[in-house]
Amino acid sequence: MTRVAIVDDHGLFRAGVRAELEGHVDLVGEAATVEEAVSLVTEQRPDVVLLDVHMPDGGGVAVIQGAAGAAPDTLFLALSASDAAEDVIATIRAGARGYVTKNIATDELLDAIARVQGGDAVFSPRLAGFVLDAFAGPVPAGGGGADAELDQLTAREREVLRHIARGYLYKEIALRLGISAKTVEAHVSAVLRKLQLSNRHELSRWAAERRLD
Repeated sequence: MTRVAIVDDHGLFRAGVRAELEGHVDLVGEAATVEEAVSLVTEQRPDVVLLDVHMPDGGGVAVIQGAAGAAPDTLFLALSASDAAEDVIATIRAGARGYVTKNIATDELLDAIARVQGGDAVFSPRLAGFVLDAFAGPVPAGGGGADAELDQLTAREREVLRHIARGYLYKEIALRLGISAKTVEAHVSAVLRKLQLSNRHELSRWAAERRLD
């Protein structure tokens, strides 16, 4: 069971998250300040930290910077009320593996925790574009490189890949494209084969590194 810590300066919010997650993950502790959070992560080494971005004494970036060295295997998933581009980008630059907003449904939060632990980068769909804009370099021109790889893909496969880069789940892609989830899975399998990647997590990273307009 995934070991999870909750970091947020609002006790009522922490209690709500705890109530929703109990029985699904192993909750190893909570913290309300940066200092408490750094101590908690250092001592407990949770698999995933649900991390508030804004706290009175520094916020999520300070927690990551203070704890990452002592707990290099701990992953951070921002769980924030803010959907501002500057908050998303600063938190990801600090080392968080994902960023979701506090209106997320419980099953989606559990899925996000599992995906982050599995090596994926997870974002609320509308936030993924901020990260792509901030981190994506220019697409190489001419033959070879990313263009040659993308040229192998059909228009529909590229469309599916763009949605994966933005953090959508298979069922969400299916709804947006008007196809079945099984068809999405078939497209993903074909893309994995063409790009010689092993799994969806590798594909997500590959897609997120490129601007797929």
